[in-house]
Amino acid sequence: MRLADLSGFALDLDGCVWAGDLLLPGARALLAALRRRGKRVVFLTNNSRELPRSVARKLNRLGVAASPREVVTALDLLGDEIARRFGLTAVLAVGAGEMARALAACGHRVVPSARWREARVVAVGNDPTFDYAKLKAASQAVARGAAFVTVNLDPRLPLEKGEFDPGAGALAEAVAVASGVRPLVIGKPEPPIFKTALRRLGCRPREAAMVGDSLRSDIRGGRAAGMFTVWVAPPRSKTQAGIRPHLRVASLTELHALLKEGVSIRRRRQFPSTRG
Repeated sequence: MRLADLSGFALDLDGCVWAGDLLLPGARALLAALRRRGKRVVFLTNNSRELPRSVARKLNRLGVAASPREVVTALDLLGDEIARRFGLTAVLAVGAGEMARALAACGHRVVPSARWREARVVAVGNDPTFDYAKLKAASQAVARGAAFVTVNLDPRLPLEKGEFDPGAGALAEAVAVASGVRPLVIGKPEPPIFKTALRRLGCRPREAAMVGDSLRSDIRGGRAAGMFTVWVAPPRSKTQAGIRPHLRVASLTELHALLKEGVSIRRRRQFPSTRG
């Protein structure tokens, strides 16, 4: 099988397709080429601040055609996963405004930090207004017995010029340390988000690729789901023990070139690095 024979492509966004408000090199050309070839595409993101409609608007603004149906965000799965595991319940939400709206839309009751004793679940995402009061409320609720859920464990959110925001994982770790409880993770690398992506792609795992810059979330999760994995990483990036991508490229520009060349997947499956 060739790289071009895959039916579906799931692409991470932060650090892969864009960095902050900057579209990364090769992204527009690769996605246009995939669509010309009739490939199905989904954008698979651990984003805990925005729902698919907002993410699709940003992609279109940056010059990449996308519909909300083609976007799968970890935040979009949060309410349903909490309901599946704990039923409709009272949730203390530590996150941006979209999180509270998403939870309420699923039928959960969102409780404020001041009423943390009422919480049966604590949900943590990326929260630009995170402070000591929120940390205290969330960690006390978890220590008292509330279930602890986080959208993702990503420590950083990549921005332009190599800068970053602390990620949801950084905030979740603070709550975990204070409460003494490890969280249940909804987003990558856990299975629910990959299962949703494969349903949207409408293909079997072996017919789909996961393309991303994070070994811990994109590559580990994609491999566990049975997908072909492509790690987008600068040449000097180091691999992590036990996490081996099927293919390594320096940029989406290189991936586009390999797609055009008709590279054989079988020939490269045992080689995590390509050029350089």
